[in-house]
Amino acid sequence: MIKEKKIFVLDTSVIIYDHTAAKSFQEHDVVIPITVLEELDNFKKGNDTKNFAAREFSRYIDKISKGNTLQDWIPINGKGHGMIKIEMHNNGSKVDAEKVFGEKKADHRILNTALYVSEKYPKHKVIMVTKDINLRIKAKSLNLNAEDYETGKIKDVSELYTGRSEMEKVPLELLNEIYEKGFCETSALLKKQKTTANHFYVLRSGAKSVLAAHNSSKDIIERVKKVSAFGISPQNAEQAFALDAIMNPDIKLVSIQGVAGTGKTLLSLAGALEQRRSYHQIYLARPVVPLSNKDIGYLPGDIKSKLNPYMEPLWDNLKLIKAKFTEKDREFKQINEMVENEKLVVCPLAYIRGRSLSNVFFIVDEAQNLTPHEIKTIISRAGENTKIIFTGDIYQIDTPYLDTQSNGLSYLIDKVKGQKLYAHITLEKGERSELANLANEFL
Repeated sequence: MIKEKKIFVLDTSVIIYDHTAAKSFQEHDVVIPITVLEELDNFKKGNDTKNFAAREFSRYIDKISKGNTLQDWIPINGKGHGMIKIEMHNNGSKVDAEKVFGEKKADHRILNTALYVSEKYPKHKVIMVTKDINLRIKAKSLNLNAEDYETGKIKDVSELYTGRSEMEKVPLELLNEIYEKGFCETSALLKKQKTTANHFYVLRSGAKSVLAAHNSSKDIIERVKKVSAFGISPQNAEQAFALDAIMNPDIKLVSIQGVAGTGKTLLSLAGALEQRRSYHQIYLARPVVPLSNKDIGYLPGDIKSKLNPYMEPLWDNLKLIKAKFTEKDREFKQINEMVENEKLVVCPLAYIRGRSLSNVFFIVDEAQNLTPHEIKTIISRAGENTKIIFTGDIYQIDTPYLDTQSNGLSYLIDKVKGQKLYAHITLEKGERSELANLANEFL
């Protein structure tokens, strides 16, 4: 059976989200409105994610258009892909979006292009693809087919992997064995159940319980002890699991998901400091997401002054660890020396791009504000003896074209769970304060 040939018209938001998006539509064709190129041209300068995406997409179009004009259909790179072209027309259709909505703006010119393509190719199903929900609604109101960009989007966030589970009525002799020996055979506990690498368990037998984790390389269930790291002690089972993954040298990639106050960044930083001798540098970074989507240019001062407000939460965690010691304590002095010697670096994520990530303990905070492509790019930069920790809250997203299903942190958790080098834990119990817990639970 021959599939219906489709033409997908891509909005700027799709390219910013994934600059390789043109390759995601199998054998179907792709149209890029000229207005999208105009918008990308405005984004090409800068160190932000959107600037990087704009430059990379321009390079891609330039590469595949060698010897061709962009007003012609040209093949998309790779086997099994369709064709692509730049559509110059943003008017000329029976319906004019600018007149319908009473305003001349880029979104309406892109809608006009989609309308023009729909009329020019009546035998094809033309679909507008955009991450902008309002633009999708406008497109549908004009009788255009419109969809979200689904690549990198998980199906059901309510079923997202949490990294832990509880088992009741575990035989008491098995719990005693884990206490005494530090482990038990996986088959003894889970029988023929399917196991997940580095999964955590709360095992209970009556009033007695033990924390444990699956060691896939040895195929055993190991006891997880509540250990401290640089003065920071886990306050609950979830935090104990998180710190265990952070401190485990065999686990190179960790994600920690949880609401504000659950200790994600604090535990990661404390664990990194505890293992400082094993790495040349510790990077603590986060993406810069301007308040109310304003550019940081509106802030006063030089670039360092502009970025300081965005980095302050990271410094707060460092101050909290330092507060565990007096100024005369060795640990207090070590932290100051690490900052002065740039062994511990707090910086915007954009400043890390292009750097080698060998012998680095790399903590990426607010990872829910990254796209799946950005997550992949960061991980693919990892060299020898590098460990990467992603922390964030998928329900607190600050960028307009990401949501709980399409952000990079959700994507990472969904796609990489069960791999030997990876561990995940969802933190649910807030430990910041009773007031913070009140806000998270009721507001």
